[in-house]
Order: sequence, then structure tokens, then C-alpha cells
Amino acid sequence: MIIFVWAEDKKHQIGLDGHLPWKLPADLHHFKKITYGHPIVMGRRTFMSLPHILPGRMHIVLSTKKELKNKFHDNQRVLILSSISELQSWIGKHKNLEICVIGGNSVFNVLKNQVDCLEKTEIKATFTADVTMAKLNYSDFKIVKREFHQPDNLNFYPYEFLTYMRKEK
Repeated sequence: MIIFVWAEDKKHQIGLDGHLPWKLPADLHHFKKITYGHPIVMGRRTFMSLPHILPGRMHIVLSTKKELKNKFHDNQRVLILSSISELQSWIGKHKNLEICVIGGNSVFNVLKNQVDCLEKTEIKATFTADVTMAKLNYSDFKIVKREFHQPDNLNFYPYEFLTYMRKEK
């Protein structure tokens, strides 16, 4: 099963200068809850934006940078794949796993016709950003869970956790 996991603002924006444009600790906790114990698929820029290799998750990184592949070739928790066909092959060999795709836009675009589940955090605010979420056809999905949260002393914006599942064809 392929699961997209991301947060976006009211304009579907997801990143600024290689980082999240907002601070929302509840979303980071939600992200960890969903992705922990599952492989996470991402592009090089998303990988480089992480503070460190995240515990409890295999990192599958799509990148053509040879120096990145060399740097992590002995790391059992990081696999660098250099092409979309390598990524598709890896996914095909791991169909029994819940595979979490965490960004960025180009990786979401490549896999948007294969995704089974969407785990979206909608932040009810607008931020300065330079990356927008890939356009998804939401008519192919149904909402199965939604949790709305008001701002609090740690999370300064209203937000909603939404889970969508692909409709049967």
C-alpha cells in the first residue's frame, strides 16, 4: 500500500527553502505516528531537509547524486535509488508493506496514480512558500477520517488531519 503523508496550507503549499513554512508540533507527532515502522520514500531535497535519519524508518531516497549514494552506501537505513524505474521496481518488490511517501512534489507526481491512501494535514492558514503539492484527483478518493483541531499554546494555527482512501474501481 502506498500512502502519501504531507501537510499543506490553504493554497496547497508544502515547502519553503527546503523546509516546512510553519511550526506545528502536532503535525510532526502525527507524521511520526503514521510513518514509524514503515519505509519512507522521498526525493533528495526532502531527505536533506530532515534533521537526521529518522528512527524506526527505512529511508528510500530518489536521487541521481553519486556523492549521496557513496555517503550512505553502508547505511542499512538509507537506500539511494537513482531513477524512477529503480523506485518502481523497489515498490513492486515491497507491495506487502505500507510505504509512506513524504515528498517532495516530484515524487508525489510520479506516484500519484498508484497511491492508495492520503494522510493530509490541512493547515487553515497561508504561508510564504516555494513548493506546492502535486495536483491530486480527489474524486478518486473518499474521506474516511477527519479530525479538526483548534490552535493552542504550541500549535498556533487551526488544522485538520484528513485520511482519504482510494475508491474501488
